[in-house]
Amino acid sequence: MNGQTRSNIKPGITVLIVLKQDQRTGKLTKGIVKDILTSSPNHPHGIKVRLADGQVGRVKEILNANE
Repeated sequence: MNGQTRSNIKPGITVLIVLKQDQRTGKLTKGIVKDILTSSPNHPHGIKVRLADGQVGRVKEILNANE
């Protein structure tokens, strides 16, 4: 599932995000969502989230939405 729709993303799910410094390379970082930072229902570049370890980035892929 892609990360462009806010309703697909809930705290506690595992996602792949791209960090600001990795946007040029497209390197993905795996983590568990702590907070959802984007308030709009959709975003073309992915919903911005804060991971449990404090890193912030845009969701590119939802890995496990059933946790």
